[in-house]
Amino acid sequence: MHQVTRRNVLVAIGALALAAACGSEDTGKKGGGAAAGKDGAMANYGVGTQFKATKPLTFTMLHNIHPAYPVKNDWLFWSELEKRTGVKLALTLIPFADYDQKKAVIITAGDAPMIVPKMYPGQETPFVASGALLPVSDYVDMLPNFKDKVAKWNIQGDLDTLRQEDGRYYLLPGVHEDVWLDYSLAIRTDVLEEIGMPAPTTWDELYTVLKAMKEKHPDNYPFSDRWNIPTPGGNLLNILAQSYGTQGGWTFVNEHGAYWDGTAGKFVYGPAMDQYKQMLQYLNKLVKEGLLDPESFTQKDEDATAKFTAGKSYVIGSNAQSLVNEYRPGLAKAVPDAKVTKIPVPLGPAGNVKVGTRLENGIVINAKAKDSPNFVAMMQFIDWLWYSDAGEVFAKWGVEGVTYAKDASGDFKLNPGVDFLGLNPSAPKHLQKDFGFSNGVFAYGGTTQLLNSTFSDEEKQFQNVMNGRQTLPVRPPFPLSEAEREQASLWETPLADHVQQNTLKFILGKRDFSEWDAFVKELEGKNLTSYMDLVNKAYQRFKQQHG
Repeated sequence: MHQVTRRNVLVAIGALALAAACGSEDTGKKGGGAAAGKDGAMANYGVGTQFKATKPLTFTMLHNIHPAYPVKNDWLFWSELEKRTGVKLALTLIPFADYDQKKAVIITAGDAPMIVPKMYPGQETPFVASGALLPVSDYVDMLPNFKDKVAKWNIQGDLDTLRQEDGRYYLLPGVHEDVWLDYSLAIRTDVLEEIGMPAPTTWDELYTVLKAMKEKHPDNYPFSDRWNIPTPGGNLLNILAQSYGTQGGWTFVNEHGAYWDGTAGKFVYGPAMDQYKQMLQYLNKLVKEGLLDPESFTQKDEDATAKFTAGKSYVIGSNAQSLVNEYRPGLAKAVPDAKVTKIPVPLGPAGNVKVGTRLENGIVINAKAKDSPNFVAMMQFIDWLWYSDAGEVFAKWGVEGVTYAKDASGDFKLNPGVDFLGLNPSAPKHLQKDFGFSNGVFAYGGTTQLLNSTFSDEEKQFQNVMNGRQTLPVRPPFPLSEAEREQASLWETPLADHVQQNTLKFILGKRDFSEWDAFVKELEGKNLTSYMDLVNKAYQRFKQQHG
């Protein structure tokens, strides 16, 4: 059985290091040419090889407590993982809502387990200078499955976005074969039938649909949105901005406002672009005409969801799981005749394009791991579980004959007694809750075929539309030195705060668009020019040094 230490407050976890943290020989030779650290490792591990430690091993790992499927000691995932790999995981559990904050604290304190998953690109950067994290790009020779997928799928350009000033990357990301987009809008199709209109394919068509919905139901806001904490309008501004050829919402926060202008060959500040203004004017029109709930940028998820499932709104932000796990069950109770679907992201002035990367959240590794006698075995274990075809199928689907079967054509089918994403809604067991598979800590990335394997026909249709769009190139890297990061953070925070405050003011009509030029000058007064000069200087320096 795996070992679990439940932590609701952050404490040192040195006692959990066990086999993964002992040993003293340095194996940190660039390229992974380690002469030591091979205790428990396989001598002939490679692509397609089932990893099995040559002796029982335990590795320490951070893990969140997901509210939808809290960790259980008796999950089949744990026992089957140990059976296949000879590895137990000693977990430090952190509540889902606190994971990012406490993950940062525990790394800063030097108390991190050997394996720290659920690290999103950019979150690792603050810990690079201290030497707390392993520069995993130096050790990819120990990761044959990872290397194979990077080469086969030509992902090197995506990986370059993770590189720090020293040319290395410290985050081992999940990798997809293709760009995968999940977030969009859900819409009540029975209401569309009521007003005699098809599902909108553009933002302009959405405006027309919302107007017709409002005329039919004048007492309701047709559109009331969610995903505002901690970023107001996180999803809505994100997908809308991409349709306008700029950045907003989640992407604005993740990329710190640095938007790559491929035509100009430099970074510009997204919220200062004219396209950003046009996006806000569109949203302001929706609010002004009573088509978009003004609380859409501040309300909690549960409040927005409650309005939608009670039949008080008809459009809401959505991904595949929200559609199946929240909206349809809620509507079935309150509005039994309701029908709802997730539509492809509406198109805007930018045209038939999509923006995304083939990288997912990933893993950082405690730098102390390289001193462990089991370092090579741990790297092989990580490579098998997160990057091999067999490991990815195991993490996602479980055990053949128990949780799933394959039909004559090789397609995956959940066993009748197991549900996931509403595929077997009346089944007594759940793939995540009762067995621990399709856990977001382990199951992400992989081939498009594997990604699609759990999708309903409806979701496959959504993906087919999105896959037919042109993927814009990923932005080039602009890694900052430690001193530059300190300076940039002094500029980024007041800039971002001013952007978010005034974004809402413009949308809600509390500031007139005649003041747009004044707003841009206010950003310049908060060191916008100096910030963008710093970003572009870093971009040019990295380009000259690393190509």
